[in-house]
Amino acid sequence: MERFFRYTLTVLISTVAAMEFYQVVMRYILELPVMGLEELLVYPTLWLYFLGSVNASREDTQIKANVLDVFLKTDRAKLIVRVIADLMSVVVASWLTYWAWDYFRYALRVWKESPTLYIPTFYAECAMFIGLSLMTIYAAWYLVNNLRRLLNPPRTQQGA
Repeated sequence: MERFFRYTLTVLISTVAAMEFYQVVMRYILELPVMGLEELLVYPTLWLYFLGSVNASREDTQIKANVLDVFLKTDRAKLIVRVIADLMSVVVASWLTYWAWDYFRYALRVWKESPTLYIPTFYAECAMFIGLSLMTIYAAWYLVNNLRRLLNPPRTQQGA
C-alpha cells in the first residue's frame, strides 16, 4: 500500500504541476490560451485531494489539535480521549460516505460530460465516494486498534 500511494500521489502532483506550468507558459508568455485544460485539471486534482486524504488516514497523520493531551496525566486518559475522537471520526466519515454514495449514484445515473472536451465527469466525481469510503475504513481500523489497547492494557512484569 505504501508503494501505491507514494507513486500514485507523485504522478498526480507531477501531472497537476506540469499542466499548470503549461497553462501559464501558453497563456501568459505566448498569449495563446489552451481551451479545456482547466477541465482536464479537475480530474487529477480531485483524485490527488482524496487519495492524499486517504493516505493521511492510512498513516494516521491528519492534522490534529491534541489540546487535551497537555492536561491529561496518564497514557490511559490520553487513550480514552483518542478512542472518543476515533469514534467521532467514524461517525462523521460514515455520514459523509453515505452522502457521497447518493452523489455517486446520481453521477452514474446522469452521466454528465464536461462542457468543452465532453469527458464524463463521473471519473472525477467518483473520487469522493471512493476516498471517503477508504477514510471511513481506516478510521474504523484505528478505532478498533485503540479500543483493543484500552481494553487489554499490556501487563507489567513484576520483579521476583
